[in-house]
Amino acid sequence: MFEKRINLYPAILLIAFCVVGCTGSPETAFLDPAVVNSYVDRFNRSDDELYIQTFPNSTAADFLKANIPLFECPDKELEEIYYFRWWTYRKHVRQTPGGYIITEFLPDVGWAGKYNGISCPAMLHYNEGRWLRNRTYLDEYANYWLRGGGSPRSYSFPIANALYNYYLVTGKDSLFRELLPDLMTNFGEWEKARFDASRGLFWQIDDRDGMEVSICGSGFRATINSYMAADAKALADIGRIVQDAKTNEYGKKSEDIRRNMLQTLWDKDASFFKVLSRDENAVLCSAREQHGYTPWAFDLAGPEYAVAWKFIMDTAHFYAPYGPTTAERCHPGFTVVYEGHPCQWNGPSWPLSTSITLTGLANLLNNQEQPFVSKDDYFNLLKIFTKSHHLTMDNGAVVPWIDENLHPFTGDWIARSIYKSRDWRPMRERGKDYNHSSYCDLIINGLIGMRPQEGNTLVVNPLVPEDVWDYFCLENVPYHGKNVTILYDKTGEKYKKGKGLTIFVNGKKAVSSPRLSAVKCEI
Repeated sequence: MFEKRINLYPAILLIAFCVVGCTGSPETAFLDPAVVNSYVDRFNRSDDELYIQTFPNSTAADFLKANIPLFECPDKELEEIYYFRWWTYRKHVRQTPGGYIITEFLPDVGWAGKYNGISCPAMLHYNEGRWLRNRTYLDEYANYWLRGGGSPRSYSFPIANALYNYYLVTGKDSLFRELLPDLMTNFGEWEKARFDASRGLFWQIDDRDGMEVSICGSGFRATINSYMAADAKALADIGRIVQDAKTNEYGKKSEDIRRNMLQTLWDKDASFFKVLSRDENAVLCSAREQHGYTPWAFDLAGPEYAVAWKFIMDTAHFYAPYGPTTAERCHPGFTVVYEGHPCQWNGPSWPLSTSITLTGLANLLNNQEQPFVSKDDYFNLLKIFTKSHHLTMDNGAVVPWIDENLHPFTGDWIARSIYKSRDWRPMRERGKDYNHSSYCDLIINGLIGMRPQEGNTLVVNPLVPEDVWDYFCLENVPYHGKNVTILYDKTGEKYKKGKGLTIFVNGKKAVSSPRLSAVKCEI
């Protein structure tokens, strides 16, 4: 199944974009694919293409048109960054002697594994890449982690959950059948290395969560325990799908980890999930840190914990013009500095944390009733994240940009400024086009509301607030071997297909609603 593709010519994949993962041709009806050329031409013109992998800028438009859903909305800044993030993701699709992988950095870095692979953001690589039409990239990426010499446990990485979420989009279980033994072995190795039986919890070094120099540091963290609870649940679900009884124990493991995390890491007085060090007689850390929202990214916290979300829009805690901040602003340990380690998680805004937080917020708004946050808050935070995707060049031009960490009050890319002030010639623009977060998934799965399901069910629940946009279109999303288009037209005059929300499957109307509300249909 995973034969090496050493001499495979990448252009073949651009032409034959429906050979893998789609049973028919895209049913384009409303949007002109030429919009891709327009955006790509603009991005290419302003790009200093320092590090070239498999798909250079010269083939970027072809790659995007062959693979991504088209998107249109009245907010042209948000629309631009949607295409920009696909343009940057394409840069990280790397063909290796063992197959395709997705990289985090474009230049090779010393702490990466084989072929410059790093597991820290790999979950987000899957969340984003699952919407690509060609499945070859993520299929071979899975093989890299489990059989191809990757290091899936060098950082926290819920690979079983990532592959299950990928399956929810493709509807194909072949990866599960091939890799299930490896997924179970991976979980077992995590248990050997990081499980504390006396607590019933996993522990992690903050740096191995990708969150170095954090206020609360290492120990029992909501990050690793959310990942492992989600991975155990995914293993149970995968076993049910492929009818493998060897996974029966994982459902209980997941629930045990979840229960122990809720009991041990929830600070009732602070209404937040916190870090507990492994020291004898330790108490929960005093700081609220943004990674305390991680349980919601995997639907692990019930309505009684939703009070934690009252802090996300509060300027005394996480809300900032280019936030959210990675630690609450009111804590004495909160800081934003340009000295010492360039990648500190004690205050600056990090796109990885923003992505996980917004994923959790979308899950909360879809699955629970609570009074603390709303669609307007999701939209507000997504707009802030969108605004952060810019850089003012030395000549004064403002260009789309994604890098490492941000100053939450000015939008300056901190690590970049630090490196630029030093001798950065050995690794110029290390963080440029940094693939350490998601964005397009926050549009597709969150804002527009395509919520993948098992079976032949399609659920769409937009988080676009009422009366904010008069229209939007997300066209030809690959889903279970079909092409889905989500269309909203407030007046019916924009797309001439009637008023309200309409879902098309392979070009045929499947379900509609006169307003922006959840809809469900069989495909």
